[in-house]
Amino acid sequence: MLEIVALIGLGIFAGAIAASLGLGGGIIFVPALVVFFGLDQHIAQGTSLAVIFPTAIVATVAHSRMGNVRWRLAIPIGAAGIAGAVLGAQIALRLDANLLRRMFGVFLLLLAVRMAWRTWRINDGPESESDPS
Repeated sequence: MLEIVALIGLGIFAGAIAASLGLGGGIIFVPALVVFFGLDQHIAQGTSLAVIFPTAIVATVAHSRMGNVRWRLAIPIGAAGIAGAVLGAQIALRLDANLLRRMFGVFLLLLAVRMAWRTWRINDGPESESDPS
């Protein structure tokens, strides 16, 4: 029962973060499922993808109602994403779980470094020097 409550808490947390920050919930779901719930990397990734699907639909509807979706961009990108997902799933299923986990970790580290770098550049740019706040 405690595990169910923890999984529901994880779902609420990851869904809120994903919807509010525009992140893929897998950035939160996959590491949490592996580290805290002991799932194999393949199972964690597959479960995360299954969970993200309805979450993404709800978030898309909410953002669309506010006019924050450019459908002319979203449709071709989504179609290409479907093709990429099929290819990516086939590749991931052929990889050893430890290698897949390392690759996922490297991806998260690269993403964190890129986000930190962009934040640092934005905050130290010319416009921030003249900003009195």
